[in-house]
Amino acid sequence: MFEKLKLLKNQYEELQKRMEMPETYSDPALYARLDRESREIAPVVEAYSQYERACADMDSALQLMNDAEMRELAQEEYAEAKSAKERLEQEIKILLLPKDPNDSKNVIMEIRGGVGGEEGMLFAADLFRMYSMYAESKGWKIDIVNINETELGGLKEISFVIEGEGAYSRLKFEAGGHRVQRVPVTESGGRIHTSAATVAVLPQVEEVDFKLDMNDLKIDTYRSSGAGGQHVNKTESAIRITHLPTGTVVECQDERSQYKNKDRAMQILRSKLYEAEQEKQRSAVAAERKSQIGSGDRSERIRTYNFPQNRVTDHRLSGDNKNFNISSIINGDLDPLIDALVTADQAAKLQSHGET
Repeated sequence: MFEKLKLLKNQYEELQKRMEMPETYSDPALYARLDRESREIAPVVEAYSQYERACADMDSALQLMNDAEMRELAQEEYAEAKSAKERLEQEIKILLLPKDPNDSKNVIMEIRGGVGGEEGMLFAADLFRMYSMYAESKGWKIDIVNINETELGGLKEISFVIEGEGAYSRLKFEAGGHRVQRVPVTESGGRIHTSAATVAVLPQVEEVDFKLDMNDLKIDTYRSSGAGGQHVNKTESAIRITHLPTGTVVECQDERSQYKNKDRAMQILRSKLYEAEQEKQRSAVAAERKSQIGSGDRSERIRTYNFPQNRVTDHRLSGDNKNFNISSIINGDLDPLIDALVTADQAAKLQSHGET
């Protein structure tokens, strides 16, 4: 590990020197590439520099312990430096874990009402609101691609894109079945119902990442429609693209422009096929895992939103770390929950890395 750290430190210093050269300043593309490479390794280089300082502080404190008058102070300094060293060693191990190449990408999300009828669709709308508020708090942009609403304001399904720094790295943990337990607005007897919605999360890939053969596509146009089948657009600007080899269908009807709808639909289709190909590759080297969505049944869940108990429970976490305040979560304060999932994911990767 330390040989790799030394190499990264030398690489970082070399990048800094190259960025200061006049010929680099005159080439914006080269400067941007070097700057990106520098920023990617800067966190681990900084942590390693702090680690080296902590080691040096420990050595200095050990020498001071030979002086009777300085021994007590030296022991305190040694303990502080040793604690910093251990903390930084763990931090460095995490920073050196293989990065998810999709973490920096924008994200495509799809939410569908599952079991529970209208209540499941109302819950799907609540989830969309939750993600919208979280995106707003992060300064990310949301672009609705396709939406199918109910008369009561629920969502049969919605597809949307979230654009922003680190969007996929944070939201990728949201994929799966979400269950809700509450008294529905449609329930007159006050009984608690259990309903569900499903969330799919895909990295948005560009044409350079995945090529589409236009001969494999069937493209249809139709009129956009809103809740209850009312037309919101009198022209056939909505687009439906079918990938014939796989049967994958993508619809986009949010834009007034047929061209924009087609472009966005192509982006989403490309991302879906890319994810399917990635999943095929992962399955070849690992045990077949459950799909993100499953059937939408109550039992296939990653998280339960229990309104009567004012609690959100994420079933991938354990102990006291798995429960969160429901009012905070449902209003978009997702960082504590996502931070816990990131930490659990890092711990699992560290364990796997140690075993291999």
